[in-house]
Amino acid sequence: MTRKRSTPDAGRRTHCARPRDESSVWREASLQAEKLRRELNLHNYRYYVLNDPAISDYDFDQLLSRLQKLEAKYPDLVTPDSPTQRVGGEPLKTFDPVRHQVPMLSLDNTYSFDELREFDARVRKTISDAVEYLVEQKVDGVAVSLKYQFGRLVQAATRGDGETGDDVTNNIRTIRSLPLEVMKERKGERAKERLTDFEVRGEALLTKKQFAEINRVREEEGEALFANPRNACAGTLKLLDPRLVAQRRLDIFIHTIPVPPSGRGWEASLTSDLQVLDALARAGFKTIPHTRPLKTIDEVIAYVQEWDGKRETLPYEVDGMVVKVNSFAQRAELGDTAKSPRWAVAYKYPPKQATTVVRDIDFGVGRTGVVTPVAKMDPVFLSGSTIQHATLHNADEVTRKDIRIGDTVVIEKAGEVIPQVVKVVLEKRPATARPFKMPECCPSCHSRLVKEGEEIAWRCVNASCSAQIQRRLGHFTGRNALDIEGFGEKLIIALVEKGIVKNFADLYALDQPTLQNLERMGEKSSQNLLDALTQSRTRPYASLLFALGVRHVGISAARLLARHFPDIKDLERADPEQISAIPGIGPVIAESIANFFQDSENQKLIERLRKAGLPLSQPGTEGPKPLAGKTFVFTGGLKRHTRESAQELVARLGGTPSSTVSKKTSFVVAGTDPGSKCDKARKLGVKIVDEDEFEKLAAER
Repeated sequence: MTRKRSTPDAGRRTHCARPRDESSVWREASLQAEKLRRELNLHNYRYYVLNDPAISDYDFDQLLSRLQKLEAKYPDLVTPDSPTQRVGGEPLKTFDPVRHQVPMLSLDNTYSFDELREFDARVRKTISDAVEYLVEQKVDGVAVSLKYQFGRLVQAATRGDGETGDDVTNNIRTIRSLPLEVMKERKGERAKERLTDFEVRGEALLTKKQFAEINRVREEEGEALFANPRNACAGTLKLLDPRLVAQRRLDIFIHTIPVPPSGRGWEASLTSDLQVLDALARAGFKTIPHTRPLKTIDEVIAYVQEWDGKRETLPYEVDGMVVKVNSFAQRAELGDTAKSPRWAVAYKYPPKQATTVVRDIDFGVGRTGVVTPVAKMDPVFLSGSTIQHATLHNADEVTRKDIRIGDTVVIEKAGEVIPQVVKVVLEKRPATARPFKMPECCPSCHSRLVKEGEEIAWRCVNASCSAQIQRRLGHFTGRNALDIEGFGEKLIIALVEKGIVKNFADLYALDQPTLQNLERMGEKSSQNLLDALTQSRTRPYASLLFALGVRHVGISAARLLARHFPDIKDLERADPEQISAIPGIGPVIAESIANFFQDSENQKLIERLRKAGLPLSQPGTEGPKPLAGKTFVFTGGLKRHTRESAQELVARLGGTPSSTVSKKTSFVVAGTDPGSKCDKARKLGVKIVDEDEFEKLAAER
């Protein structure tokens, strides 16, 4: 819609103007949304496929924000191909099965050049004309099939058993390098809209960099590590929550179509695989780079050898090369077997490994407190670098592989990035080999290590651990915690490296002379920091609980804890069962909280924070505690209290609310229609009271 330029008397005529028809407003919004979608899809293509961004990230975010606001105002404008849908939708309960119209066959694998020559001989025995091969990298990912209708992605499925796979459309939509709608404009020129209804197949994958980042996070969280990028990609596609998939940042390459181009949506002139790949690239798909047409098997072998030496330089994992007949007519003549096509074969590179000797096993402490065993080995050259250290991941993994100090081991690079021990060469084990033993205390601060729930990781929960303090200080002073303005990363690093700050309490011992001795700190800036520290003493008790950095405790959980344990002393005395009784606090969080507050170093830290004037209780909780030391369980409907308000009253008066009856329970408060908790209380001899008796107990002074 074109707006008219304002004129001097335009304002006088405004009151005569008729309101625009709502349908015309919606149509204008629809046109704006369509324009924004096309523009954003084009920029996604330039960034993720061409690696040639035309605008800054900020400008892209501004365009995306405009579209999000438009779609929020007019929900009917949201389309499946909208860039706003890439963040992931609501979690699924299960994956629906998808029957492949054309089976997704697997390729025969070869491991020698003699086998490649045998493949060539079989092809030429059937094909009398000249044969051209197309040779492309065998990307180590997860095979997927993608269906488009009217140029838009409508379904994505995994290979499964070749006949039936899983519908992973919502997960695949999160991949930013995949067009949700085929390109209709490129470089300002209108392209023929020839691709409408069609199916393509490709490999979903994780780059080496993203794989390493995912494993780093999993290791710090105490979760089992993925063995390789393909394993990680397969696990990601099986996630039922697309929002988690979006965080993994999958990529995709399209490498084929299941049937030769014919009928609606394709040009009849496309007679070879290479021509189709060119058409798909023009339509916005990311195809495998460095794909080359070659005439003879000798040229094929030379190209395969060339990439064996160069594949380490690629940002993604390649475990071989695919050799396929380029002509669709010749493919039809060669046909398929029940399991694989006769016109293609995959040459697999042997894994690059080396042997070395484990001289010692050290232990590293991660930023989240996870203690990881690390092998110190004799130097060995592998995949372009000299390796002396390899992570052993966790104690369970070392035990499973029975890795001992003095063992000769086989190592390789997972995803050509992370050195790892594959196995022990048992026949070379010396009699002096020493079995592995996990330490009981943190190698950095000597605090007791804990293992929570079913986690595989051993963890240091000392908030003052020297290996963790830098990260913990960043959290403690952060905006959602105590919001201490001015404590940026550089200042925290300087304070830690100079030994000035070793824990949270040391912040409140800072003075102006100390701060002014730091680089770029003058009188005014140092005074501002001291003022910010003073102001932090007025933050809510819940903010302090969050600032302590107890694992799994976000700001919402901290507020729940503050309501049910209004003084931190109550929380220090609570056991996991009492903590998990709080609605919204599960057993995993409860165990983490109990471990934190039972740590002797953390108890000393909290006492120092108390002396520094930090808020360690809810306001107004200094009165009598008639319910101190008593545990209450509520069952049935109460007349004058909600379940939550009754539990909060118990906590405020020094007692412990719980949701389960046990021998530790002092009273069960029974309302109308009580449940089985009363029966259990009678069996255990726990006293049962009604609401009136409960209020009398609460009123005792």
